[in-house]
Amino acid sequence: MPAKQPSPGLMERLPAVRGILQADAPMAKLSWFKTGGMADVLFQPADVDDLAGLLKDKPAEVPVTVIGTASNIIIRDGGIEGVVIRAGAGFADIDIDDDIVTAGAAAHDVTVARKARDAGLTGLEFLSGIPGSIGGGLKMNAGAYGTEFKDIFVDAEALDGEGTLHRLELAGMAFGYRQCGVPEDWIFTKARLRGVPGDRDAITRRMDEIQAEREETQPIRTPTGGSTFRNPDGAKAWELIEKAGCRSLMRGKARVSDLHCNFLINTGGATAADLEGLGEEVRRRVFEDSGATLEWEIRRIGRAEGSLT
Repeated sequence: MPAKQPSPGLMERLPAVRGILQADAPMAKLSWFKTGGMADVLFQPADVDDLAGLLKDKPAEVPVTVIGTASNIIIRDGGIEGVVIRAGAGFADIDIDDDIVTAGAAAHDVTVARKARDAGLTGLEFLSGIPGSIGGGLKMNAGAYGTEFKDIFVDAEALDGEGTLHRLELAGMAFGYRQCGVPEDWIFTKARLRGVPGDRDAITRRMDEIQAEREETQPIRTPTGGSTFRNPDGAKAWELIEKAGCRSLMRGKARVSDLHCNFLINTGGATAADLEGLGEEVRRRVFEDSGATLEWEIRRIGRAEGSLT
């Protein structure tokens, strides 16, 4: 079957850029789940000004989707409409001045944690246990091992949907549990995070402990997308899933991990529909068993197979 073509003339309607524009870009190879259809257009901007230019000058009706490292996303099998933005090296710089770590939105969380350790700053060790990048972590107030982004946040910069740059302090982020209040179409470009001077050996030991715990309790060697559902108030999602009898439940080639049942895994050849359908079945069974409604933590983006919208 021939690849779906992007909207008529979409590439020609986009402004000139210094980065890379690619039509009919395969998304599965970028997704940690290793699933998903094509992006109409994939844009890898050279830097912040390049990204701002595209946002400012593109046709207003062309949708934009940001995927970051795609570590916590299900990309549906029908692909993604419009322009998909994946920031790269131009957004990955990490600088440290005293106790302040300035990190680009594309900097990997674990890399930021290591740089902070090397500078003798504690408080950022939890980042070594979060698979993703700084931009995504800001968007969802990512957290692990008792610390969240809001706890180390100083300020951030973001582009709005029209390419205007904004500086955001803590109050403007409106952080909540696995969310922030910044408009959905804003794109983070960098953040400043605060550490505390500490002992490098102690920081290293803590990061080693986090890595060992992840390897023991999470399926990190298998195509997955991290925690699937948010914890409901007063409960843990994995406990509700296990109680409902969903551990190791399968749909197609997608499976609920038997190591940590708030993780879905691709056992080999799963489709995005398999993964999303399995997640919805888990939600149904948990609701029937306990009355709890699980909310997705993983973002699900794009078109279902065969859909044109």
